[in-house]
Amino acid sequence: MKTTPKGELTIQTLAMPADTNPNGDIFGGWLVSQMDLAAGVLAKKISRGRTATVAIHTMNFLRAVHVGDMVSCHVELTKLGNTSMTFDVEVWSEQLATGERYCVTEGTFVFVAIDDDGRPRQVPKPA
Repeated sequence: MKTTPKGELTIQTLAMPADTNPNGDIFGGWLVSQMDLAAGVLAKKISRGRTATVAIHTMNFLRAVHVGDMVSCHVELTKLGNTSMTFDVEVWSEQLATGERYCVTEGTFVFVAIDDDGRPRQVPKPA
């Protein structure tokens, strides 16, 4: 069992009632969208410009997220190509009343740097 998140914290928000599924838990699609936004933040930062999500290689839902939980998305660059970037994304949930924190979802997202016309462009290499 993981005890600490890996990667950079890029998004943190509260799980709200509007984000629930019919069971009353947070809808998985909402979590995926948060993960995509979180990876997109780091993709834009690394590429210094526009990016587009081109693939989600893996997605594992490990535990339910509940209304009122603080949701934190942590992102780590795992591969840097000429135009593409691959990120591991972990979502951690914290029950604010108890302080209990655990990993709820993890996935691998691939982004491509794009120019103003939507065509792939070179990702600047780190200095």
